[in-house]
Amino acid sequence: MKTATQTYDPAWQEKYRSMVATPEEAVARIRPGQRIFIGTGCAEPLRLVSALTQRAVELPDTEIIHLLTYGDAPYAHKAMTQFFRVNSFFIAENVRGIIQEGLGDYTPIHLSDVPGLFNSGQLPLDAALIQVTPPDERGMCSLGVSVDVVKCAAENASLVIAQVNPNMPRTLGDSLVHVYDLDVLVPVEDAILEVPPMEITEETRHIGEHVAALIEDGSTIEIGIGRIPQALLEFLRDKRDLGIHTEMISDRIIELIEAGVLTGSRKSVDRGKVVTSFCLGTKRLYDFIDNNPMFSFHPTEYVNDPYVISKQNKMVAVNVALEVDLTGQVCADSLGTRFFSGVGGQVDFNRGAAKAKGGKAIIALPSTARDGSVSRIVTRLSPGAGVVTTRAGVNYVVTEYGVAYLHGKSIQERALALICIAHPKYRAQLLREAIEAKYLSASMADIEGKILVGPKELKTTYLLKDGTQVNFRPIHPTDEPRMRDLFYALSQQTIYYRFMSFRKVIPRRAIQEFVYIDHRNDVTIVGTLPEASGEEIMSVGSYYLDPKTNMAEVAFVVRDDWQNRGIGTFLLQTLIRTARRNGIRGFSAEVLTDNKAMQAVFNKSNCKLKTKFSGNVISYEMAFD
Repeated sequence: MKTATQTYDPAWQEKYRSMVATPEEAVARIRPGQRIFIGTGCAEPLRLVSALTQRAVELPDTEIIHLLTYGDAPYAHKAMTQFFRVNSFFIAENVRGIIQEGLGDYTPIHLSDVPGLFNSGQLPLDAALIQVTPPDERGMCSLGVSVDVVKCAAENASLVIAQVNPNMPRTLGDSLVHVYDLDVLVPVEDAILEVPPMEITEETRHIGEHVAALIEDGSTIEIGIGRIPQALLEFLRDKRDLGIHTEMISDRIIELIEAGVLTGSRKSVDRGKVVTSFCLGTKRLYDFIDNNPMFSFHPTEYVNDPYVISKQNKMVAVNVALEVDLTGQVCADSLGTRFFSGVGGQVDFNRGAAKAKGGKAIIALPSTARDGSVSRIVTRLSPGAGVVTTRAGVNYVVTEYGVAYLHGKSIQERALALICIAHPKYRAQLLREAIEAKYLSASMADIEGKILVGPKELKTTYLLKDGTQVNFRPIHPTDEPRMRDLFYALSQQTIYYRFMSFRKVIPRRAIQEFVYIDHRNDVTIVGTLPEASGEEIMSVGSYYLDPKTNMAEVAFVVRDDWQNRGIGTFLLQTLIRTARRNGIRGFSAEVLTDNKAMQAVFNKSNCKLKTKFSGNVISYEMAFD
């Protein structure tokens, strides 16, 4: 029984007596050959579904339409397919078997477009079986935990049979229907279906951490279905003033609200409100949302409207995929020719977030499947796999190995970025296949075995006196164009100090020597600043180990407009800490005698220094304590 304050008319059964019926009496009004909509998710009206299934032999050629159901689906059992034809807009586990066997059907469609099928009459509904709260004094019933496409289905169905349950939480927003817009009321007092939080694995936790790093304070986020979006919530606890505009919420949202992380105070639309269309959770969540004005449940045609989504500043959409190819094509609804889930709202939110001011559209997936025996980053999608999000519509792809930013990038840049976030044991194979497919130049064959991503432990930040934050991280294989940009932004004097010669051109091979390293014997750390296309490199520091002496040669350079601000000193200290952890004895370096700034950095390194002069060059040896 629900313990929340009663918000419905206690005399409703007497007041609407002529509309009240048992489940069996209600479904007796359904005739053979009709199309029946069944309510979504945890609001599935189980008593009505059971009564309907018991009439199976009387209802040949009946079509069952639904979005996503989490309860039992007895009409989807193999023996029932001679009477009921299932047509699902999203494939849950309870109907996946018959659909993959060809005994049921799946309609791929953007979730935002489903209401249009009902409104236009393209998919007329003869009946809708839904679940609501009892009516209040004004005769208004709440659709509770599932508004989504249920409200539109109820508005368009010729016959609406409502399972009326006092245990259904009363959700607010555009979630109410008048009792006289319903045709039959079936009183029940059952517990609402519950979906416990998914188990978070170490793999999904790493993915969630990478995604969280892309989310700024004040962002509004969409969290799709699956383990990865739920894992993300664990890493948002240090964020401030986040908002929610999403299809679905789960129990994990409660902790962020109670911690003051989710306030919605900086949303540009529906400020202060958690906007959603349905929830999949437990009684803890149902009690939390019950009559809670912070939550605003809306139909899919509002929540999933790309235009509405795009009006949110810093809108971040997080959705999952089954497979991504090296050009950026995303498969999210099928495993080859076997349909697995659905298009859902991925494209709706992807488009909306990409168009939002400061928005980010993120596709996340584990790097492998089947216990690591299959790579999810592939050169070509599996035969029969469908493209849900096209290569032109992808911004970020995230695995447990990092983030690939694809928007506006060439095929070569995309392929390399995606290979870098694939599982290490598949990177060499993907590189060879990419070269065979002409996605990469044949000259890239030389880097096979060198596509390595630096440890996240090397990430740090440095706050300048003027408040500017510089981010430091290991160099990444996709940094080749950024390193080229850095070189051509340097003055000839800075180039001379760094390379001890004047250079107007830097060969690609020389840049690759910076980029493709092992992150132990050779370490390169870059200082970056955010920009519209991701980030720009404004400093770089490296060391190169001589295994014979266990000493490493160190060198670094800072772009001219950022010099004399402590960045060089910070880079050196970061490299020293890294070298110490790797068991290296000390650093060596060569500096021109007129490069006073670099000499000052080395002289205050807190190392045991030895210097040796040879012409216009000073040789430094810096032994660690």
